[in-house]
Amino acid sequence: MESQKQLMRAFSFEFFPPQTPEGVERLRATRQKLVQLKPKFFSVTFGAGGSTQDRTFETVLEIQAEGYTEAAPHLSCIGSTSANIRYLLQRYLDNGIRYVVALRGDLPSGMAQPGEFRYATELVAFIRKEFGDVFHIEVAAYPEYHPQASSAQSDLQNFKRKVEAGADSAITQYFYNADAYFRFVDACEAANIKIPIVPGIMPINKFAQLARFSDTCGAEIPRWLKKKMEGFGDDSASIRAYGLDVVTDLCSQLLDAGAPGLHFYTMNSPNLTTTIWQRLGFQIQPQ
Repeated sequence: MESQKQLMRAFSFEFFPPQTPEGVERLRATRQKLVQLKPKFFSVTFGAGGSTQDRTFETVLEIQAEGYTEAAPHLSCIGSTSANIRYLLQRYLDNGIRYVVALRGDLPSGMAQPGEFRYATELVAFIRKEFGDVFHIEVAAYPEYHPQASSAQSDLQNFKRKVEAGADSAITQYFYNADAYFRFVDACEAANIKIPIVPGIMPINKFAQLARFSDTCGAEIPRWLKKKMEGFGDDSASIRAYGLDVVTDLCSQLLDAGAPGLHFYTMNSPNLTTTIWQRLGFQIQPQ
């Protein structure tokens, strides 16, 4: 963890682009609350195969125009072309956006080929070739390893290739076992990877929904946590309360050990994130 302890601590929050006018208003209200936590940036996801491209762009521009914090759009390899990525990046650049999150992305149902870019490494290299150091590039990291990785060693090498291609920092997939993060960072240091690796944090609201999502993305829910949550049945209040305890403790362990910040997957709601924030002893600063 020595490489991470030397870095300045920063926090960030992730949203998905809303689909309805009501969702747009809810996200605006969420941002107004979370901006009081003084984040480094708000990131906005990009749907499988570019399915939310327009809504992602609109959301990012609105965040940037508010002027409270940096906006960081996700860019996905899947379904993209060099011309499309170049066009998007130029539009972002023209609107003062300097942060991007470069990902491989998910192959949507019915799409046989990923497109011109197969891996995030290729996307990172393309951004650097076309735009130099203009953009700060975030990439993904997987403390419990990518679900499609052939081995732990190959997954680490894939991550190293992204760093060597020009990634500035990384955000991890969410996890609930702090040791997975610590071991991953130690492995990165042994491989001479020393960029900031910020833990991704998923607050727990509806456990059944989390379990389905985790199966899809390959995030592991520890047996002790799964059994405890299943024991609550439909008692949503107990699930929420216990989830807050577990995630707050996880955040404390990570920060105490030297993690360079936290990246919260907010699901477009501020409540669990701000509660965890206050439990960690951090201040909320009204605008």
